Amino acid sequence: MQLLPPITYAREVVNNYNMKLTIPERITLLQVLPKEGNFVTLKVLRKLKGLLGFSEEDYKKFNIKQTGDRISWNKQGGQEVEIEIGEKAAEIIKEALLGLDGEKKLKPEHFSVYEKFVQEKEESGKAVS
Repeated sequence: MQLLPPITYAREVVNNYNMKLTIPERITLLQVLPKEGNFVTLKVLRKLKGLLGFSEEDYKKFNIKQTGDRISWNKQGGQEVEIEIGEKAAEIIKEALLGLDGEKKLKPEHFSVYEKFVQEKEESGKAVS
């Protein structure tokens, strides 16, 4: 994970993270995001869902197909793609994962994203709180 230089918006410094995520990790994150929150959270979630979702390029490159509830992709889907995620979005993801952990509802598919968004940030001293 690489921390990008801060962007300043009207006296507010926003740190963005370049996160390397695979297709399965992106799907997992989309599933754990909260469905409700305050206005600011919902605005951030809208943008985050767009970033984690699949572009036309992704559909072609990874041959993504959906049949019913199942999503499939080619072997390249296991490759990490860099996605720029804002500080507030990373905080929302971390809170969602910590919530699942606290409720003892983490599943094996959460393991890699938990490491990237919770453990990596805490170990690097850049914990999202």
